[in-house]
Amino acid sequence: MRIIGGNLRGLKLAEVGAGDPGAHLRPTTDRVRESIFNLLINGTHGNLIPGARVLDLFAGTGALGLEALSRGAARVAFVDDGVVARGLLRTNIEKARAMGVTDVWRRDATKLGENRGPGFGLVFLDPPYGLGLGEKAVASAMAGGWLAPQAMLVWEESTPPAAVPGLEQIDQRRYGDTVVTLLRAP
Repeated sequence: MRIIGGNLRGLKLAEVGAGDPGAHLRPTTDRVRESIFNLLINGTHGNLIPGARVLDLFAGTGALGLEALSRGAARVAFVDDGVVARGLLRTNIEKARAMGVTDVWRRDATKLGENRGPGFGLVFLDPPYGLGLGEKAVASAMAGGWLAPQAMLVWEESTPPAAVPGLEQIDQRRYGDTVVTLLRAP
């Protein structure tokens, strides 16, 4: 696994290895990540990454958030409650020398609580597949004020998620066993 674009292009990230079966670590493949960033950069909505505040829910290794940093995001907050994931995440943040522009929060992404800072304009959501956690995390983010106006949500799942009241579906694509859905907040 590596960073595929931007100023960190080619940076090799920590290997997941056998990992922890209970952690549900399933990093986004390079191919899917490249497709996601092509949509975010070249889509009809313009390049959403430069200067963005990014929230990476179910962050795992942090590959999505670090890819956004590599391409010009201003700051990334990584949320994961897994011990193994946070260890890999911290290793990858150090490899990217991104300690000053990242936050790592040990928190359940489905129970975010109230956001006390400004909202996030770009949200990555890559929950364990098929457990309904994505719907709960989106509801939690919306209820807690985590989304900036016009925020873009990038949701990876094994099946297309149900429509979310209050969010507009912008795009949806299938890459093998992964469905990527782009949603826009009002």
